[in-house]
Amino acid sequence: MESDAAKQILSLYEKHAEEFARQRSRQLFEKKWLDKFIQLLPPGGHILDIGCGNGKSIAEYFIGSGFTLTGVDGSAAMIAKAQADFPTQRWIHHDMRHLAMDETFDGLIAWDSFFHLTQNDQRAMFPLFAALSHPGSALMFTSGTSNGTAMGTFAGEPLYHASLAPEEYRKIL
Repeated sequence: MESDAAKQILSLYEKHAEEFARQRSRQLFEKKWLDKFIQLLPPGGHILDIGCGNGKSIAEYFIGSGFTLTGVDGSAAMIAKAQADFPTQRWIHHDMRHLAMDETFDGLIAWDSFFHLTQNDQRAMFPLFAALSHPGSALMFTSGTSNGTAMGTFAGEPLYHASLAPEEYRKIL
């Protein structure tokens, strides 16, 4: 079941993009973490938001703070909403696991997206993060607090989450 749910993440968000938009809190509970991330970036820097969803509220916060943003998401419906709401930024419909770009960014963030990848896919993301970074780039991602997987639900469907042990993340980084 977990393996099937992991494979269905992109289709789940595509299918329920409107429901996600309705449920996503407009209260930026992540603000203290996002502010720590911003402190690591040059003013007006370029952020890559990996798994950006519809741009609410994370990308919106960065844009409002004067940053240039490129958002990537595997859901075409999410990208269409982000493009409609924030037309001056760049939005790319693409699976993060296969992202290849000829540029680097001041900051890379994978908030509430990275933990939907399987553990092996998470491990495989770190060379990609490195390729999209330059010296001094910041990386922030959400993960669990221990090694393992967990199942939640969204719109009545299974929602997969996975994490490596913190020690493994530190070793990879």
